[in-house]
Amino acid sequence: MSIIKRMKAPTPKFFRVLRTVGIALAAAGGTLLTAPVALPAVVLSIAGYVSVAGAVMTAVSQTAVESENLPENEVE
Repeated sequence: MSIIKRMKAPTPKFFRVLRTVGIALAAAGGTLLTAPVALPAVVLSIAGYVSVAGAVMTAVSQTAVESENLPENEVE
């Protein structure tokens, strides 16, 4: 299955929720990284890790598909 078909296929409910959580984490981390006030280095470091983790969660969750809705030759 190509990446384009995988991205367009229906996503299971669990992964839709996980995708939303990942988007929220990435947004929160990005907000902390671009805050106009001086924050401690440890907070900025954690915000960077949270942003990356949220982006990875979102990308992985988007590629999960329901195998029941796929044609037989598409299932791997």
